[in-house]
Amino acid sequence: MKVFKRYQTAIRDDLKSWIEELDEVDILVGIPSFNCEDTIAGVVTACARGLEKYFKDLRSAILISDGGSLDDSREKAFEAEIPDRIKRMIAIYRGMPGKGTSARAVFEAAKMLKATVCVGVDSDLRNITPEWIKLLASPILEKKADFVVPYYIRHKYDGSITNHIVYPLTRALYGKRVRQPIGGDFGFSGELASYFCQQDVWLTDVARFGIDVWMTTSAVNEGYKIIQADLGTKVHDAKDPSIDLAPMFHQVVSTLFFLMGKYEKKWMMIDKSEEVKIIGNTPEHLKIESVAVTQSKLQDEFVEGFHHFQPLYRQVISHENYEEVKKRVEKLEKTGELDFPSDLWAKIIYDFGFIYQTWTRNRRRLVDMMTPLYFGRVGAYCQEVAELDSEEAEKVIEKQALVFEKFKPYLKEKFKRWE
Repeated sequence: MKVFKRYQTAIRDDLKSWIEELDEVDILVGIPSFNCEDTIAGVVTACARGLEKYFKDLRSAILISDGGSLDDSREKAFEAEIPDRIKRMIAIYRGMPGKGTSARAVFEAAKMLKATVCVGVDSDLRNITPEWIKLLASPILEKKADFVVPYYIRHKYDGSITNHIVYPLTRALYGKRVRQPIGGDFGFSGELASYFCQQDVWLTDVARFGIDVWMTTSAVNEGYKIIQADLGTKVHDAKDPSIDLAPMFHQVVSTLFFLMGKYEKKWMMIDKSEEVKIIGNTPEHLKIESVAVTQSKLQDEFVEGFHHFQPLYRQVISHENYEEVKKRVEKLEKTGELDFPSDLWAKIIYDFGFIYQTWTRNRRRLVDMMTPLYFGRVGAYCQEVAELDSEEAEKVIEKQALVFEKFKPYLKEKFKRWE
């Protein structure tokens, strides 16, 4: 495994000089980017139009924080048309490669520029509008929130890590119904950007895909006020959950479990969740872009992975849960029917979350062991909602989140016995 050097800052000299020349801004839009030449120009232009339309009297700048793209991402970002008054910088960050390090450079720039509000948006967006900037920035400028989380209508197969792990687990643990904790498009105050800068997490999975859930969880637990902004739909480079999500899965789940340990004292005192205010209104008749899923691949990965990790599963998950999973694997092999209910899934997540805190061996391998079981649950969900529309499928996700809350005492009891 490659060892990365610890840097005191993600900002290189060219970006530092740009910041010194600007001195201060009211709004900074940060766009983490890597090999996104087909979408980056549209994202930059939409952000600039939002700043010009809704915040014309404020000092604004756009920072494209690039990970050393090998395509024409930086050139496309530079060529995007924006008003002259909006300052733009394309810079390559320093440090461990990943979205989190890219965001670190944005946090540091916001702090140095004394920005009142910072907006961060993904670079692979295909439907971002100027209104997104308004919705993500205004609550902070109006002092109604410190952190604005996106709220989207998504295809029933999109966001599988969010739907089956991040959303139900963070909701059950921390008591806030934040529907898209890793949505990727956020608004946050300059004060919160400064807090993010000060944390020593930049050689962990937070420096990669763990960044979004780390931001959301930190904001919730450190007492910052949170609201959700209804952005309509999210059209981006969505991926088949059976094929393309392995690195993201590992980095997000590892960060989730790390935070579970960090904030144990807080979530142990929480028994139920509460709504988080949503601003904005979803337009009617939204077109939701479909996401493909390979059901046979999910089932094969579930069965093969179970047999591969079977001896280790006996150590990690409870005997009762192990026997339930084994029974379902055998049923799938005999009949072709996949049955993996949400109550079993919730208890397995809690088993792994607890073991992660006490695991003295390779935690990376521990999280890898979860992947086949995750495929099993996602496959069962896809089978369950195959004939449902996305609105009906959302009800299934909500029921699963309630199941995670119902079985939270199961997790609490594990931690109490451990102490």
